[in-house]
Amino acid sequence: MSTLDGIDDLPALLARAARNWPERTAWLFDATGKRFTFAEVERRSGEFAGALAALGIGRGDRVAVMLRNQPEFPLLWLGLARLGAVLVPVNVNYRELDGKHVLAHSGARLAVAAPEFVELLTGIAPDTGLERVLTPDALEGGAAPESSAVPELPVNIQYTSGTTGAPKGCVLPHRYWSTLARGMVTEFPHIGERDVLLTAQPFHYIDPQWNVALGLAAGATLVVLDRFHPGTFWTKVVEHRVTWFYCLGMMPTLLLRAPESARDQEHRVRAIHASAIPRELHAELERRWGVPWFEAFGMTETGGDIRMSPADHDDTVGTGCLGRPSRDREVMIADEYGKPLPRGETGELLIRGIGLMHGYHDDPTATAGALRDGWFHTGDLARMDSGGRVYYIGRTKDMIRRSGENVSADEVERALLLHPAVRLAAVLPVPDEVRGEEIKAYVVLAEGHTPTDLPPAELAGFCAAKLAYFKVPRYWAYADNLPMTPSERVAKGELRRANADLRQGSYDRVEERWR
Repeated sequence: MSTLDGIDDLPALLARAARNWPERTAWLFDATGKRFTFAEVERRSGEFAGALAALGIGRGDRVAVMLRNQPEFPLLWLGLARLGAVLVPVNVNYRELDGKHVLAHSGARLAVAAPEFVELLTGIAPDTGLERVLTPDALEGGAAPESSAVPELPVNIQYTSGTTGAPKGCVLPHRYWSTLARGMVTEFPHIGERDVLLTAQPFHYIDPQWNVALGLAAGATLVVLDRFHPGTFWTKVVEHRVTWFYCLGMMPTLLLRAPESARDQEHRVRAIHASAIPRELHAELERRWGVPWFEAFGMTETGGDIRMSPADHDDTVGTGCLGRPSRDREVMIADEYGKPLPRGETGELLIRGIGLMHGYHDDPTATAGALRDGWFHTGDLARMDSGGRVYYIGRTKDMIRRSGENVSADEVERALLLHPAVRLAAVLPVPDEVRGEEIKAYVVLAEGHTPTDLPPAELAGFCAAKLAYFKVPRYWAYADNLPMTPSERVAKGELRRANADLRQGSYDRVEERWR
């Protein structure tokens, strides 16, 4: 069996997998029951490559794909990779304005979309330069061309979630995916051919894509759910005999909110990786499912950067410790000038190594701001202990400066989520003439609860028992739901843009009135 040495592009990963495990199940799509062996994945993606080549798609061409979690998405991705062409994933929730931005900005020539999206894309095509919109079944099979992929050739323009503004397109080369996948095979969690992986996020987001690359590198089976359903997620984990999965954002909290079951520990999961595990809930997550949860840090721009391993796990549960840099990453905790800070001090997390993005597509200013002197500036605050372990503190842009005190929005949100009646929470700064900034909390209550039985004063009292007085929000607002990014984080940019004066429609705790 060949090793992963020198396998640095997606077609090479796929060819190796088809050679080593031709009849093993590569993918299982839960919603339809469709299975694909590694040999079938190579054949079908090669046919898509041939069909695209017949339409004139070649090296460097950009193709937008707007599909739900269906086999054609990863097959098209691998087919485009074979041609040296570039995938532009389009969020299936996009409509005219945000869809137009991605299509026009990326320079996509062709779009492949589910029938339900054809009218939308056709309507905005004249304003984007898009030449043609097709459904997957319109791509008739063709002879698979030879791969023209090379490690540093771009294979994705992957648009970020856009929490603070218009999404930026991360230019990701083949080496981005091979580096990420290889690291998870050769380092913990040591994914191998006996593993069954599961992904529940939409394919236009980055995680299902790197799960595909990981499955190819390891010979592991990947189970694809149609989406994340908190109430049935663990049932699927048990049903498909999953051994490892990754989740992030609100997913761990929502899983805990689901009713406990006698089958919660009737599973084969050996490890779970998650980003932003709620610190106060970390031990409870492990108790409920009887399996260790390991922190992991990565970004669309950088891939897989920092991961917790069993050697550090027991001492760091509930501490916010991310673990240590992967073998292909260096980490620096830097001051505002990009200079290293002593161990134990908080500063910005900087990352460098192989397989990072090339930059932001057609945005040299943003690229220059993020990539400086070989280091990627994450915008996250962190510290490193004497042993080299990294601890997450918060976002540099998610800190609220109230009366000279720095308040982490993340910390306040985590405190609110400890209340059993709170399902979602988001905290934002509100400009204030006296204190510089005040704090506003948006709260989504769990089913069966209303603002009448859980008024702002009670929530404020709950926070006051958990946090310093200056961290308790002044303004409170209830919502039926909050806008979310594909990465299951609250889209705070949308909340900011929804109201020019964030005080309006809020309960003012100081003045004891609704504004």
